[in-house]
This record gives sequence, structure tokens and C-alpha cells, in this order.
Amino acid sequence: MQNEIIYGPTLAGEEDVYLFREGTHRRIYDFLGAHPLEHEGRPGVLFALWAPGAKDVYVMGDFNSWDREGCPLSPRWDSSGIWEGFVPDAAPGHRYKYLIRTAGGGMLEKSDPLAFGTELPPASASVVCDPAHEWLDAEWMAKRAGRNAVDAPQSIYEMHAGSWRRGDGDGILSWRDLAGELPPYLEANGFTHVEFMPVMEHPFYGSWGYQTTGYFAPTSRYGSPEDFMALVDALHARGIGVILDWVPSHFPTDSYGLSRFDGTALYEHEDPRQGFHPDWKSAIFNYGRNEVRSFLISSAHYWLDRYHADGLRVDAVASMLYLDYSRRGGEWIPNKYGGKENIEAIAFLREMNGALYADFPGISVTAEESTSWPMVTKPVWLGGLGFGYKWNMGWMNDFISYMSQDPVYRKYRHDQLTFGMWYAYSENFVLPFSHDEVVYGKCSLLEKMPGDGWQKAANLRLMFGWMFGHPGKKLVFMGGEFGQSREWNHDRSLDWHELGDPRHAGIARWFADVNNFYRSRPELWELDSSPDGFEWIDCSDRDAGVVSFIRRDREGRSVVFAANFTPVVRYGYRVGLPAGGRWDEALNSDAEIYGGSGVGNMGGVEAEEVPFHGQDFSAALTLPPLGIIILRAPALCL
Repeated sequence: MQNEIIYGPTLAGEEDVYLFREGTHRRIYDFLGAHPLEHEGRPGVLFALWAPGAKDVYVMGDFNSWDREGCPLSPRWDSSGIWEGFVPDAAPGHRYKYLIRTAGGGMLEKSDPLAFGTELPPASASVVCDPAHEWLDAEWMAKRAGRNAVDAPQSIYEMHAGSWRRGDGDGILSWRDLAGELPPYLEANGFTHVEFMPVMEHPFYGSWGYQTTGYFAPTSRYGSPEDFMALVDALHARGIGVILDWVPSHFPTDSYGLSRFDGTALYEHEDPRQGFHPDWKSAIFNYGRNEVRSFLISSAHYWLDRYHADGLRVDAVASMLYLDYSRRGGEWIPNKYGGKENIEAIAFLREMNGALYADFPGISVTAEESTSWPMVTKPVWLGGLGFGYKWNMGWMNDFISYMSQDPVYRKYRHDQLTFGMWYAYSENFVLPFSHDEVVYGKCSLLEKMPGDGWQKAANLRLMFGWMFGHPGKKLVFMGGEFGQSREWNHDRSLDWHELGDPRHAGIARWFADVNNFYRSRPELWELDSSPDGFEWIDCSDRDAGVVSFIRRDREGRSVVFAANFTPVVRYGYRVGLPAGGRWDEALNSDAEIYGGSGVGNMGGVEAEEVPFHGQDFSAALTLPPLGIIILRAPALCL
């Protein structure tokens, strides 16, 4: 049966089509997808789909009793590959799919690549919707540039929405539930930002969102698109920035998704040496295809535009940059110069970053780039990739390796502790203790630490204290802040009951105190990207396992960190100080309130005019076992 469908209505102007085909359109979601509107006074939905290799395209759904060929779309006259049609009987809330007849005569059922809403997985239909929210975050949006800046504090809480907390009967919390519980928790614990593992729709829950099928739709597992908008608004109301993980590196090969969308390798490469990822068994985007670049840039743009996200963290950038990533010889195709660099991907990343920073001043785009690719966070006009930040995977791996050693052997790994400062200013770094470090048999952060239960907790407090002192923005995966014992499991809530254990409660209190201290002290972030903000006092005493350094702000005010990476109390340990007078012991990870042994300096020390460690003054400190102390300069002791 032929259902009523009207041809002619369109949201794509000639310039839209030109920019789309050129690969520079940033808002294809304005004219592709399913758009509720009125045509000549009749309400309905305009469907528009890019499928240049299709012989015929039909839209079917609740509005036509899923009649497979009842609503044929019409190709545009301009050879753009866009098919369109206005269906008067369609309305918001209706489910739909496209039926594509390929050039070879095959029939494919596909979800809408531009769907703004989706059916609850494992069902895979798209849902007609026009997400809207009455935003109340104008003040936040006006000020967020300062919150995302390299000279601002950034302490990021990475989380998986479905396993942070569970409701009654182990039920997953909704976006609205999270809007009530998450913002006050983050605020109380000193976090400035939250980073959500991919919220975009994905078929396999166990992929944590990294196998994305809905590049324009938040997963329906936790509620509607409007519910997710409300969560973002609630976070902004508490002063919390929102970063979304985003995956332009690969996509799953589920039959209803992007893979061989119109019977051809439309979004991916035809040759598996370029178009198939051997690690993730997924398809790789063809960054050399103009329309694919428009699709990806528009997806990134969409989350910043419609959902008020404050930043994106781009997953698996290294896999995009290298043609031979995770491949042996003969399994990849060199670029036109014979090299292994993916020229098209490099151009795409530069174009994307330029577009996003131009259209959304004040946002941040962070690269998860695990190699030594140069100038990741340098401007495009200088030859960089144009990202705002880069995860410092080298620092993280070295530091965790060092901390996991029994203290008796740490002196042989001392360089792992200090090496990161040699390149600390080569990029704008985020120091990440992410989800990747607490899964697949790697143990939780707490269980990576050596020793008995007391020593594990002391080591973890020391580890966090060192991170907050080290130059670079901070990121901790959920559960780390209270020292969860077991590995993260996406099918379970975090083990909140552990906060009833004094050791976990002590870790949580320490983390909140040092995090809030970090936010309050410009010395710890104002000069993160400048060598002027950091100075070693002494980093060479590997035998004692003691390291000390100074952090400074633009006014020259100082905070001193002294860390003891052994379980031996260091009495009368002299440390050089940059100024005389009384230095307050602002924080001590070994304080009894944190579960420590209570060894310290009775609230502060007097700096003597005894030159030491190249400083004009010094003090004899008591350094607690497996502990770190933070001293405030006399000028700050008000």
C-alpha cells in the first residue's frame, strides 16, 4: 500500500549541500535526519538521508504500520546522494527505520545515522524527536572559558553513568536521578568537571559506549534526550563542567548501523587494510571522504551546540594518526609518500579542532593520544593538531609502575618518578588515572599499591597527593576517590558501602581535602603550562625515597610539597625553602583523620636562615611514612 508522502519540502539549501559535499559543513543535523515540522499547515516529519549508492530508499515506522515500501523517499535533483520526503502521518515519538535497496538488488534495514533519539537497546529503531530544554545555565556559559583555561584548576571525575550508583533492586539510575545526586557529590569533593564515558547510543552495553552507533543521540538506557539535557543543566548550576567522550576513530559493524550503509563502504574504507580495526573488530572511518568529515564534525558540533557540553575527549587518537596502528607488515597501506602517517586523519583532526574552537569559544577538546606524536596541543597554524589538552599516558604509566613497587625497590625506579618533568611543558597535559587502569585484571588503584592494608591506603593517599602537586590537570575514575578495593565492573554499582570502613573513609576525606585545597591555591594551577610554576627542591635522594618541590603562582607565592616514598619516618630531614618565617603544614596525608599514623610537624615549621638545596632558607622536617606534606609559604599564613 502506498502511504501518503509529499516531495519537495527540504531543509537543505544549495549552500548546505555544497558545504556537505566539500566536507566542511558543521551542522548537517539541521537538514539530515527526521525533523518534525509543518508543511502547508499540515504537521508531519521531513525525512532526509544520505545514501548515494542506493537504488531506492523507503522510510517505515509506526506511522505506516511498518509498511516496508509504503513511503519511498525521492533523490534530490543535485546528485548529492540525499533522499528526502515529508510524511504527514509521522510525529514525535514514532519509531522508524530506512529500507535501502542496493545497486545489486539487496534490501538493507538501517537506523538513521542522524537520529536524535533511539529505541531502547537491544531494539535498534530510531525515534522521531526534536530535543528541547529551557536552559538555565547562561551564567555558566558566559564564564566557562575561564574554567577550561590552561591557567585554571581542572580536577576531572571520569565516570560511567550506568555503574556509578544503582537504585532499588540494582536498577540503573536515570539521567534525572543523576541530576539530583551527582552534582552535589562532585561539588563537595572538589571536582571542577565530570567526564562521561560515551553517552552516545551503543548496542553493546559492555563496550561502555566506545562502540557507537548513535552519533547524534544519547543512549535511551537512562532516559530521554531532554533528561540528559537536564543533567547537564544541573551540573552547570553547581559549577561543574561537562566533558563527553567521543569516538570518531571507529564504529561497530552491526547490520543496522553505518557499516556498508547503502550497500557500499560509505562511511568506511573498502579495503580492510584501511577500513577494519583488528583490535576492536570494528570499521574505520574514511577521513578522505568529504561527506564523512562533515558527518563527524557535525556530530562533535552537535553535542556542544544542543547539549551545552563544555568539552570533548577524543578517544583513541593514536589509532587515527597511524596507518600501521596495531598492524603487522603487509596489513596496512602506506600514504602517498610511503609513510605510516594517516594524512587524511591528520587533516580531519586539524579541521575539526579549528571549527569547534571557532564556533564555541571557551570549550576544550582533549586527545587520548598514547604515543609521542609532536604538537598535539599546539595551534594548527603552528603545525599542531589543535587540541586543547592531551592525556599524559607516559606520566601515568611511569608513576603507577613506580608506586606499585615495594618501597625497598623504589630507589631503583626513581627516574620513573621524576622523568615526567623533562617533558611536562611540551603539551597541555591532563594526568589521568582513568577507567583503563582498573579493568581487565589490572586491579583497582588501591590494590596496585604494595604492602598490607594500612600501607596500601597510605600509598594511595601519597599517590593522590603527588598527582595534585604535579603540573598538569587532574583526572580520576570513579571509585578511586575512596579507594575502591575491587576492579570496576560496568554491571555493578561502585562499592559505596566501603565508606563505612575507616581506611576507605580516610582516603575519601584526604582526596576531598587535597582536591579542594588544589582548587583554592593558584600556585597549583595558574602556571601549569610554564616552567615558572615549578621548581625542584631536591629530586635526587633516591636512597631515602624523598622528593621535594615548589609550586608558584604569578605573584610568586609558593607552596612546598615534600614526599616520603618509604615506610621509614624521616626525622630532622632538612629541606630547602624559598622564604623565611613560619610555614604552615596545610595538609599531611599521614594525619590520623585520614587513617594515618599521625606523624607530622605539629602544624608547621620555622624556616631558618640556613641555605640548603640551593634555597636561602631551610627547615628540619619530620616526614611521615609513605606520606606527603604540603607547606604554605609565610605570606599565605593569614
